[in-house]
Order: sequence, then structure tokens, then C-alpha cells
Amino acid sequence: MGYVAIRGGGHAIEGSHAAVENLRTAEGESGSPLSLASIEHQLRLLTSRILSEGGLYHPRLAALALKQMQGDTLEAAFALRAYRSTKPRLLETPLQDTSKMRLIRRISSAFKEIPGGQMLGPTFDYALRLMRLDLANESPEAFRKVAGSFLQNAPAEDLPDTFPKVLDALRNEGLLPPLNRTARQAFDITREPLVFPVPRSAALATMARAETGSLLAIAYSNMRGYGDVHPTIAELRVGYLPVMLPHPVTGELTEAGEVLMTECEVVAMYEGNANDGPPVFTLGYGACFGHNEVKAISMAILDRALQKGMRDGPANPSEDPEFVLLHVDGVDSMGFASHYKMPHYVTFQSDMDRLRTTQKKNLASQTTTATRAPA
Repeated sequence: MGYVAIRGGGHAIEGSHAAVENLRTAEGESGSPLSLASIEHQLRLLTSRILSEGGLYHPRLAALALKQMQGDTLEAAFALRAYRSTKPRLLETPLQDTSKMRLIRRISSAFKEIPGGQMLGPTFDYALRLMRLDLANESPEAFRKVAGSFLQNAPAEDLPDTFPKVLDALRNEGLLPPLNRTARQAFDITREPLVFPVPRSAALATMARAETGSLLAIAYSNMRGYGDVHPTIAELRVGYLPVMLPHPVTGELTEAGEVLMTECEVVAMYEGNANDGPPVFTLGYGACFGHNEVKAISMAILDRALQKGMRDGPANPSEDPEFVLLHVDGVDSMGFASHYKMPHYVTFQSDMDRLRTTQKKNLASQTTTATRAPA
């Protein structure tokens, strides 16, 4: 079999693009294009994933990326991140106070009763994972009826704007280390390369836009025994965080908008010694754009594992900052895996030449040995 370079060039590539577009419109004349509003709201969890992995909070553009890439989350995150790279940075926000989030969901698995109460909110956690076949032929009328029924009769006083933090109660009891309020410059992963050892802010920023499945897999390895973080969720929050920016004239912090985000704070095993004071619980933190609870929990677990690895040295892959942080970025991982689809004709031809030469030498050696063997 001969190995030759494939011919075609630009014309073949144009045909490939046309084939992709043809499959996107495969319904033909009877079909209708997906609206960005439908993708953004009816596939909100998918859109949230793209917001987080793309590192840009723009729900409509995240929906556009999903539409363009036909639901491929890695390609959609790649497109959104590429778009982000073309935009100028106008200013930076100061530290944002997540206790001011306008919550749609807030739970704690550490306590049954928490200040302000549990708020289950929108979740699949308490439903059976059964197919709803009625949605296969959902009518517009039924769709609109459901859309208008939620919170129809809920009194406004039952929906407080904010809730206190669960960790504050533990910290007041001395069960957690005191807050370190020393102002530190956050590591900017979009401007600076990761040179190890890296500060915790670099690890958190990297995981905040990491691929969800990658974070989950490595965090799961830690929970299964390749690590020792078996945390309890002190608080999991999903809601809209006000974005405070300095006013261009007065400098006073002013709300410029809000972003949907998920935040998770986990409490892990306690530690301490005589020199550090009494033993206290250790903490892990996770936060990301959009509604993505699995990612926030996985991130919090890995944050705790990486803190241990940075202090004591990594005993497991999930505690090694270099192993974790260089392998969880979906765009990087996809790019390296996909590059194997590109032409490798020259290198493979070289591999074949070496293999054929080695086989000839091996055959010659066997022949010589057989000739010299005593009769």
C-alpha cells in the first residue's frame, strides 16, 4: 500500500465546511433555525457550561457558539474564548462580595437548619431520572402555561434578597481559621503563563474555566482513594452576583450589572498543631460562571487537595498542581487531541522507514545465527 500526500487543498476544505452547514440544516425546508433565546433559556445548563469554560460571561454569545458548533461543548467554548481574546480590557473589578448574591438556590449538607433556611431552588436532585415522554410532543400552549405558573402566588416577603453565609457561624465558634483579609494581586491566567509553583489564585482561576468533565474525573479520583478529601458541603449557592465597578467620575462602587454564578464551600478534615494553635477544619472553594454545581463542587475538592499538595508535597495526582492545572483546560486538551487528525505524513513515513530497517536487521541477524548454529 502506498502512502502519499492527500491532494485537494482549499477546494476540499470549502466542501468540508459546506457539508457541516448542510448537516446543521438537515431538516430541509420543513425545519426552522434554533433561536438564540431558545438555546439560552431552554438549554440553560448547557449554556452555563460554555460561559464557564469559555471564560466570558455573555449568555447570548454562548448560545450562538453552541448553535454554530452544533452542540459540541469543547468547540463552543473554544469559539467563545477566541472571541473574548479580540476584546480590549477596559478595567478590573475589585473583590466581589458573594454574600450579596441574589440567590435562586442555596443548600447545606452540613446542617439541617441554617441561617435563612435551605432553599432548594431549581434542581434535578430530588426527581427520578425517568424520561418524560410527554415532552416529545409538547404543545406551545402547554409550554407557555408552565412558564407562567412558577412563583405566581409567592409573597414577596418570602423571597429575601440575600442570605448570611453558613461559614460565618463556624468561624465565630473558632472551628475555622480566621479570614485572611490581606489584599493580594490575583494571578491573571490570561496575561501570565503558569510557572510552577503558582499561587492559589492561579489555581482557582485555571479551574474556574476548566472543562467540567476533567475536573470531575480528577476530583473523583481523590474521593475514591487516590487522595483523602471527603468533604461536607457547608454551602452551595447559585444566584446572581452584583458586579460592582468604580464610577468613572466619583470612584464610588456602582452596580454595573449581575452575573449568574455557582459557588461552593466545602469543609474537610481538621488539622493543626501546637505551633499553629488549636485544630480547625480545612476549607475548599469553588466558583464558576453559570449554573454548574458539579463543576463548583469538583473545584472545591481539588482546591483543598492542591492546598495539601502545595504544603506537604503531592502524594497523589489530584494533589499535584502541575498535573491538575495543565490537564483540565478543555481547549488545550481538545487542541492536542485534535492535532493528531492533522497530516503527519512525514513523521509517519520516517517511523515506517525505521521499522522496515529494523525488521531487515533483525531478519539478517536471525539468518546469521541460524547459519552458525551447529548441525
